[in-house]
Amino acid sequence: MAKRFSADIYVNGILNGDRVLLSRAITLIESKLPQDQELAQEVIARVLPHSGNAVRIGITGVPGVGKSTFIEAFGNYVIEHAGKKLAVLAIDPTSQRTGGSILGDKTRMESLSINPKAFIRPSPAGKSLGGVTKSTRETIILCEAAGFDAIIVETVGVGQSETAVHAMVDFFLLLMLAGAGDELQGIKRGIMEMADAIAITKADGTNASKAKSARAEYQNALHLYPMSASGWLPKVSTCSALQQTGLDIIWQTITDYLQLTQGNGYFEKKRRDQNLQWMYEAIRQGLEENFYAHQQVKQQLATITDQVKLGQKSAFAAAHELLKLV
Repeated sequence: MAKRFSADIYVNGILNGDRVLLSRAITLIESKLPQDQELAQEVIARVLPHSGNAVRIGITGVPGVGKSTFIEAFGNYVIEHAGKKLAVLAIDPTSQRTGGSILGDKTRMESLSINPKAFIRPSPAGKSLGGVTKSTRETIILCEAAGFDAIIVETVGVGQSETAVHAMVDFFLLLMLAGAGDELQGIKRGIMEMADAIAITKADGTNASKAKSARAEYQNALHLYPMSASGWLPKVSTCSALQQTGLDIIWQTITDYLQLTQGNGYFEKKRRDQNLQWMYEAIRQGLEENFYAHQQVKQQLATITDQVKLGQKSAFAAAHELLKLV
């Protein structure tokens, strides 16, 4: 177990940009120990007034699109050319069999990890919805309070993770590969509708012309969707992390989006709606944790589970019986 400090030490350290204390505070909020959770919530409450000033960017993509490579190149661009301090919250998939997590994002983003203006925090997804760690929202708050003014949240790309990340960011970027005709059939309509921009990656060498064609196909596809509540028409661009091209266009797209939505009031409305979503999700998670921690539930869960498996009791009757214990 990591050494636990007082709330004052954590808060002062975070506000002064101390990365060691920031990392330990994030470990604290990831802990399942009641005393750690109590201290973590005090720290979050005290730094909350100092958060909210960063642009929050969610990034997802199809398998093989090169998310980590893109994030490293784009992150370095945002730091060097936009003058931002960047935090990358990379959600690592957790094995459903062993509970183990790779936590390898720092090794996959070698140059970004040693950039003094970057902070990379891999977190195990655990059993939370869609692979998004339940502490990601609180980690965003801590990083913003520590002075990071651009936050990237990378999804594991496992279905519902996109929805969960979309609910905690300002701008949602979808990375795609060339070969649009096939990919358009394979990607979920809902993810396309959530995207504020699409970037066709690996647009270099012999793949450059394919990427250009894919860009046109995706842009045409996006015109078929109804206008979003933000009033923003999603943009499609091409980029190459290898050749460092197209990164400026993507950052300009994000800047244009922020200018539009902050001007028409959508940005603040979305942030307020997200805060409520966070509250309801925290309530749901808290109820679930309290349910499984209940002594009578722990005593009878195994027996009732076996009865359901053997067909001796319906799933609905079993759930009703267990819920009555709490």
